[in-house]
Amino acid sequence: MTLGAQTQNKTAVVTGASTGIGEATVRALSGEGWKVYAVARRADRLEALGAATGAVPFAADVTNGDDVAALLAAVTEGGGADTLINIAGGARGADTIGNADTEDWDWMYQVNVLGTMKITRAFLPMLRENGEGTVLNLTSTAGLAAYEGGAGYNAAKFAQHAVTNALRLEEVGNNIRVIEVAPGLVHTEEFALNRLGDKDAAAKVYAGVEKPLTADDVADVVRYAVSLPHHINLDEIVIRPVAQAANHKLIRKQD
Repeated sequence: MTLGAQTQNKTAVVTGASTGIGEATVRALSGEGWKVYAVARRADRLEALGAATGAVPFAADVTNGDDVAALLAAVTEGGGADTLINIAGGARGADTIGNADTEDWDWMYQVNVLGTMKITRAFLPMLRENGEGTVLNLTSTAGLAAYEGGAGYNAAKFAQHAVTNALRLEEVGNNIRVIEVAPGLVHTEEFALNRLGDKDAAAKVYAGVEKPLTADDVADVVRYAVSLPHHINLDEIVIRPVAQAANHKLIRKQD
């Protein structure tokens, strides 16, 4: 299917844009002619991304109501957007429930769930008015199947998965397309490092996995999903490397 004609005059707001899948998504959409607002907390990285891609950098924390309001005002002044792509999120810790760190759990819920809710709530009137709005939430296979040491992240992503499903039901009457992309193992610059806090521990996550997904792989799926004609809704897309048949089934090559 040729998508070039479908992307003319399209505008997306992409959160989590300073690194990983968010950054790759900004690059993918900008390369297809989209106008993109690149949103994240780290202004320096956004400025560099904007210079490289033509995206509009906007430093904001999606969990902060004032930041979200300022972003909405800027996008409105810039002519509005028809697509919201919620990629901001992440994991912290791999403790069992018996050793759970309350601060880690709170952070994961704030970013993955409340951040998604706050920015989506803010942009829904704009998307409704557009008449062909799209919301894409990047969740995780961690939100589809629980695993030991993942309860906090599982809980946050299960919640984000539920929010996405409810949003689709609530907004279908407004012709808003709601898409969920749930990746499995993705080798990115920061995810495992931020979660585990140690380079050696982060490296072990990917050790022996011949071809884990990359940020570009996931961004290409996101780009495709939001570029399809609006009447086509890819409700839920699960994307894993071939080596990962399930969360608990991962083939590692031995040296």
